[in-house]
Amino acid sequence: MKTLHRSYKKFLLVTAVMFLPVISVNGVFASHNIQQTKPINSEDYSFFDSLNVRYVGNWPFGPYWVVAYDSSRSLAFCSSGGGIYILDISTPSAPVKLSEEIHGRDFIRGLFYDCSLQRLYVAGGIDGLEIWDISDPNSPIKLGCYVTRSSAYDICVSASYAYIASYTEGLRVIDISDPSNPIEVGWCSTSGHAWGVYVSGSYAYVAATAGGLRVIDISEPSNPYEIGFCNTPGYARCVFVAGSYAYVGDDFEGFRVIDVSTPSNPQEVGYYDTPGQTFGVHTSGSYAYIADGASGFSVIDVSTPSNPQPVGNYNTPGAMNVYFSGSNAYVADYDAGLLIIDVSTPSNPEETGYYDTPGYAKDIFVSGSYAYIASYTEGLRVIDVSTPLNSHEAGYYDTPGQAMDIYASGPYAYVADGTAGLRIIDVSVPSDPQEIGCRFTPGYTHSIYVSGSYAYIADGAAGLRVMDVSIPSDPQEVGYYDTPDCARGVYVSGSYAYIADDSAGLRVIDISTPSNPQEVGYCYTPYNNHLDVFVSGSYAYVAIGYGGLCVIDVSTPSNPVEVGSYNTSGYTSDVHILGSYAYVADAYPQAALRVIDVSVPSNPQEAGYYYTPSDAQGVFVLGSYIYATTSWTGLQIYETLLAGVEESENPQLENGNLKLTISPNPFTEKTVIGFKGSGVQEFNSQLSNSPTPQLTIYDISGRLVKSVPLTTNHLSLGTDLNPGIYFLKLSGKPAGKVVKVR
Repeated sequence: MKTLHRSYKKFLLVTAVMFLPVISVNGVFASHNIQQTKPINSEDYSFFDSLNVRYVGNWPFGPYWVVAYDSSRSLAFCSSGGGIYILDISTPSAPVKLSEEIHGRDFIRGLFYDCSLQRLYVAGGIDGLEIWDISDPNSPIKLGCYVTRSSAYDICVSASYAYIASYTEGLRVIDISDPSNPIEVGWCSTSGHAWGVYVSGSYAYVAATAGGLRVIDISEPSNPYEIGFCNTPGYARCVFVAGSYAYVGDDFEGFRVIDVSTPSNPQEVGYYDTPGQTFGVHTSGSYAYIADGASGFSVIDVSTPSNPQPVGNYNTPGAMNVYFSGSNAYVADYDAGLLIIDVSTPSNPEETGYYDTPGYAKDIFVSGSYAYIASYTEGLRVIDVSTPLNSHEAGYYDTPGQAMDIYASGPYAYVADGTAGLRIIDVSVPSDPQEIGCRFTPGYTHSIYVSGSYAYIADGAAGLRVMDVSIPSDPQEVGYYDTPDCARGVYVSGSYAYIADDSAGLRVIDISTPSNPQEVGYCYTPYNNHLDVFVSGSYAYVAIGYGGLCVIDVSTPSNPVEVGSYNTSGYTSDVHILGSYAYVADAYPQAALRVIDVSVPSNPQEAGYYYTPSDAQGVFVLGSYIYATTSWTGLQIYETLLAGVEESENPQLENGNLKLTISPNPFTEKTVIGFKGSGVQEFNSQLSNSPTPQLTIYDISGRLVKSVPLTTNHLSLGTDLNPGIYFLKLSGKPAGKVVKVR
């Protein structure tokens, strides 16, 4: 357990916002009331599936963005990556986790808690709105969901309506009177991207990046319309309204106070330029409580709105959101987790408790029923993945450095811990991992591979280090080789260690004598970021950043030769080989897991992919499951469908309509689409009836592509459909499931 006044690890905060042009007339935007169509079921992830890969589960916990609080039961709801922890904080110095059962598909950005109904409303990014019953905090129950047109960034609930800041799609109004069937009833576009929302009386106040504060009349929820706005100099991230004032967190431009006593003409009356990025604000009485990014938590006196003045500060590494109740401020602090800060003396805030949520997930190793995650700021996390859809944390150990890579063997997990070198953790009891040995290295420990009694470490500028780990409690360095640049990745095969050496390409090191490793060959490539390497057979597969995947023939170790490459659309940082496929982790600008067919090493071809909810950092393949660590959303588990048959689970969008994704390579003459499931039983029994059922196919714009009679329960599509997304309707029959056979 850490002490309260602990030294924080490096704070990782990336603010990535894209701004799209929006056209307005006199600064006021039109309103819309809409006819409801059935939303995509949030349990159905098939609309993210692409070619040969599908989602099966996750453990999505990661950096901490937002907090909500139940004052009557002393419960804190902590969004951690794509999941939510429910904590009992009746004893602030010792919070107790009650549940981690709420898993989302995307990074959770907004929470709203209704104490009277004991319901938690979640703004879950691409998941949209989710509604959870928290009457039993140990076992939350999902009541309903609604997938918004754009990512849900924030949420505020008033009466029977949820108001959602939906990024590129402005303010969305959802009728939640029946929580099992939320219905969108209206929306209003905003200038800039809707990031935060607060409802007071008949108005919704929206913080919009590049659009400032927008005031929207919601007296008629089905017909919301903007009546006023006040531009701010920065990027408005959040808003809190108290009395006649709206308090806006304006990113690098600090804290703005806007008079909204005349909603049609809001006017800024004061501001305080905080030293960091104002991401969160909550006011009570004469004080505003500010989450100011890397500058921590601040208390601002707003008794004179025209002249806000700082009165207190508590230094934290990355305050993102704050909730105030009683005499405590509850701060969502990115990698540091939940901080409970006593502000009974505003000039002297003091931390009284914390809960350490997981940080940035870097790499992964899977063995048996457990996934071992190297969490950059939080060390080793042990995840039980025996049931992928219900993965849960079994235990963790907070290493002193920055966990970059991990290798599990027998009862031990070997962690490449950045500045803290090699850490050896006993994981024989998964619920209670314990460090039993360590050894500092002269460089920065990036990667590790264990073979026999030795651990081979890619140690940055210090090259390859060889550690004897035959006595795990006392590892000893026995040899090293100083590579030309920065050793980032290592893989051992036979008598050779293969090093991804950043700008110096692939280096081949003879380790037959561990005390005297010697380079025997190398291969430069046109790229400068050689980050990871995996060797299979006669080939080394190298992840090369923006260069994608490089294939190097190492059949002659003294003369490795590049034979092929595949340039992905992202930044490739990790690679795992199984059979004829390379599984690569891709990050910005396109976060994805990519599956590359390397059966012909000189001509790698993409065979599948899945867009991950945040940057893919690490990948490990075991059987038919692909385990990928993602920067903000922890562990994602996918299934490879390269065995020849792909069954798309419940891709129903509307009654009778199915979604079919055709890969970048059009179907062949042998491609068959079939229907199976409960719907097919009825369908088969009626094949002889008249009229013959029709299969109609529409493109994504709704244009009819073809209509064909269906006289069997499958149909050969031939090659006349180009790559793209299509919707299928089977006349008069239940939807069933779709099976694609190649």
